Amino acid sequence: MMPESPRWFKSSYSSNGGDCIEVAANLAAARGIVPVRDSKVVEGPVVEVPATAFSAFVVGVRSGTFDTV
Repeated sequence: MMPESPRWFKSSYSSNGGDCIEVAANLAAARGIVPVRDSKVVEGPVVEVPATAFSAFVVGVRSGTFDTV
């Protein structure tokens, strides 16, 4: 069996062409990681974040924890 390949996803909020990241959340269940990369440098480095940490980050973003206004 071939290992699952990352399916990269960029948020629809990133349509302005600015500084964006892409994530491959499809690997969270199978490998327990969420790969993250710069959307402008797709051949560049990939950071593998533990799925639990990425989930906590998303919860924080949605709740406004990181708002600086």
